[in-house]
Amino acid sequence: MRRRSFLFAAAASAACRRDTRRVVGVVPKGAAHLFWQTVHAGAVKASREFDLAVEWNAPALEIDASRQIEIVESMVNRRLAGIVLAPVDRRALVTVVDRAADAGVPVAIFDSAILTERYLSYVATDNTEAGRMAARRMGEILGGRGKVGIVGFMPGSASTMEREHGFQDEIRSRFPGINLVGLQFGMADRAKARAAAENILTAHPDLAGLFADNESSSAGTTQALKGRDARQVRLVAFDASEPLVADLKEGWIDSLIVQNPFRMGYESTRAIGLHLSGQAPQRTVDSGATLVLASDLGTPEIRELLFPDLTPYLGKETSHA
Repeated sequence: MRRRSFLFAAAASAACRRDTRRVVGVVPKGAAHLFWQTVHAGAVKASREFDLAVEWNAPALEIDASRQIEIVESMVNRRLAGIVLAPVDRRALVTVVDRAADAGVPVAIFDSAILTERYLSYVATDNTEAGRMAARRMGEILGGRGKVGIVGFMPGSASTMEREHGFQDEIRSRFPGINLVGLQFGMADRAKARAAAENILTAHPDLAGLFADNESSSAGTTQALKGRDARQVRLVAFDASEPLVADLKEGWIDSLIVQNPFRMGYESTRAIGLHLSGQAPQRTVDSGATLVLASDLGTPEIRELLFPDLTPYLGKETSHA
């Protein structure tokens, strides 16, 4: 009987401790893709180190700035201990981030920049350099000549705009023999990205290459190439998923520019934890980007980057789908 009472008291004590943990809201652009799941895992790891709880909430669509604003506003109204945010739009989220600052709710920004300085830390890929990395690969595989199109994400998304600008600048400065023939947007929709790629392919039958600057655009562009059996068009793609890695193996994709979403989630949530413990987080953190070729897929470090084990952080239900 005494043992049962002890176990009950221990369970009640643990529940009480969980209930009193400070809560950090983590708001990505979306939740479905492995990229965002991996961000979530990194956030959970950092939260454990500072005895915080994570409240994870995201728009159903990665282009839904209005819904993301609603989520952040709710977190500010409830005075969460901090907010970790990947802004869907660099302008649209400014007002609510400034409101959080006015309310004394610290904000860390990750993945994509925002047009306000009122945040603790910014953790992201150096997207301009990642775009330049993609351009150097494209210039190499095309021998510096040919027509190249770009399938982007959406206007207003800082991270992908930086990739596009980096790619375009590097091509123009280093590969004058390459003709950039257009930029179209997939709007976070694989079907729309496929249509955008097909429009470019139709307008330029002699197209030599395509750059897709995010996961949904990469997936849609690959489908467009498959639909036309256009293996002669070289695709440099951005982000990773099991289907994209399979397409890399099969030669539909020449190479992938892969980010480190686990580090994004970890470092941005850690910034809140450091602030709450009276320490100053680093203002800017480059979470890194890696060029991955098919020949790299067997190496342990690339396997871990592409398919991290999220189970210790998110549980058994987590998958790479």
